[in-house]
Amino acid sequence: MTENKADILLRHNQQVPRYTSYPTAPHFTADVEAETFEGWVRALEADTSVSLYIHIPFCRQMCWYCGCNTRATRRYEPVGKYLETLIAEIEQTAGWTGRKQPVSHIHFGGGSPSYLKPEDFSRLMATLRDKFDVREGAEIAVELDPREVSEPKVAAFALAGVNRASLGVQDFHEEVQEAVNRRQPFHVIYDTVRLLRDYGIKAISMDLLYGLPHQTEAMMRENVDFATALAPDRIALFGYAHVPWMKKHMRLIDEDALPDGAARLKQFEAASEQLKRRGYVAVGLDHFVSPRDSMAEAYRDHKLHRNFQGYTVDPADALIGFGASAISALPQGYAQNTPDQRAYMAAVEAGHAATCKGKALTEDDKLRRAIIEELMCYFEINLLDFIEKHALSSEYFSHALNRLKPLVTDGLVTVSDDGRIMVDHEARQAVRLVAAAFDKYLNPTEGRHAQVA
Repeated sequence: MTENKADILLRHNQQVPRYTSYPTAPHFTADVEAETFEGWVRALEADTSVSLYIHIPFCRQMCWYCGCNTRATRRYEPVGKYLETLIAEIEQTAGWTGRKQPVSHIHFGGGSPSYLKPEDFSRLMATLRDKFDVREGAEIAVELDPREVSEPKVAAFALAGVNRASLGVQDFHEEVQEAVNRRQPFHVIYDTVRLLRDYGIKAISMDLLYGLPHQTEAMMRENVDFATALAPDRIALFGYAHVPWMKKHMRLIDEDALPDGAARLKQFEAASEQLKRRGYVAVGLDHFVSPRDSMAEAYRDHKLHRNFQGYTVDPADALIGFGASAISALPQGYAQNTPDQRAYMAAVEAGHAATCKGKALTEDDKLRRAIIEELMCYFEINLLDFIEKHALSSEYFSHALNRLKPLVTDGLVTVSDDGRIMVDHEARQAVRLVAAAFDKYLNPTEGRHAQVA
């Protein structure tokens, strides 16, 4: 990114959503109740393919940068109790359809699913296969904390059909690791990758963070070199979102050691360019993948999607989330389980959904969601073609176009005469600002999201 483009982007720097959904989670309300969600699940067609998300909200210790819904515990007893409730929720929800719904994708997230004992993971996966029709070739992905991985666990993953592992790496430097309470030597990550591959789990993703305390451009290039030496298929390059008003443990991070917006942009560019030099293809805003990876193929074929896990090749028509705080995305709208573990367990034990809020989708929501997903995946859209396809008034998105004018004036976005909206390739981070222009719910002064830079 040229100095001029960086300066311009920083002038527009503000807190906007990451747009893994639209409408976004802050706009969910209690109007969507347990009965609403149950009705939505019961209405699924027999041939509607679904993805499953399973949330494991436990870690052995809290990483101070973490924005997930999780709790730190060294006792396994609460994990075991939670697992019983999780299995009950799966059985209950699957029963509402009266059939084994076809499943194309399963994702275990957290917290850390690698906290589960091998026998408990096996039991959980067996329950999913018993209650759903997990199709041959379905991607079964699990997020792992390399510090919690052992050979018995990896063996259990392999036997259960796991075929993708996503490793939380974040940074390889001891100074940065100590500053965020995640001590993780390189050999731990190396051994985890070797174990996974030895057991046939060859699709490996890694998460790296920029914007952490003490990080520099040189460190980001070194992080890429360390990561690519292990040859993962995918690397996600996320910006750390410092939101201590939402996550109290982030107050333990030394804010004086955090880079400013300009430094964050330079860190992202340094890592991005190094990834490209190492042969990785940029996909979307923050993913870099092997040219042979299915995500690169989906990107080339214009079949890339975006959901609560970020960029995905999963084409399922619905997502059902299990566990405290898990979000479901069904044709009618979104439904989120309560993040309170006690309330979650009480709801399931009482025989009903743990839904605490959500959002029923209007036709306008669906239109804007389609535009925002297209922008977030491909950085451009022909708005006139979209309007014509959906038989809309030529003025339907006039408000959004007005909100784009400052970005157009400053050269971050181009709106051509034929209706094509294009984000400047040197300022790809501006895509969230463009998406925000189409977000009718967003109040930029609320400050509940991560900054663009």
